[in-house]
Amino acid sequence: MSTQAKQQQQSLSGFTPYVEAKGEEYMSKPMRQHFTKILQKWKQDLMQEVDRTVDHMKDEAANFPDPADRASQEEEFALELRARDRERKLIKKIDKTLQLIEDEEYGWCESCGVEIGIRRLEARPTADLCVDCKTLAEIKEKQVGK
Repeated sequence: MSTQAKQQQQSLSGFTPYVEAKGEEYMSKPMRQHFTKILQKWKQDLMQEVDRTVDHMKDEAANFPDPADRASQEEEFALELRARDRERKLIKKIDKTLQLIEDEEYGWCESCGVEIGIRRLEARPTADLCVDCKTLAEIKEKQVGK
């Protein structure tokens, strides 16, 4: 991959993909530091979004005399609050994942115990199941949901 392509990859995703050293042990200290940095950045971005929402709601809050305008604003605020609630839950999951890293228990499937894999964790740093177990869980979920 060219230097320009690597820089573009980094700017799009916000981090440089981890390059394993030859013979490096899975979830070595540098790997854990890599994922800690990713998770802390993600959490920081989410917290900034929360602050932005609070400021927006304070600035935009108005008591419109027209019921349609008031309803539109309330709907907009409700959508933002729902999004922030999902992000709040994600922040909790990020905190849990950061604790797993600190406890050196990060990177292994909670169901079967195999390595989740660096690329999967970079795609979804809070993943706690390997691809196979996640696929099975989704299949079971679909069967029960029908």
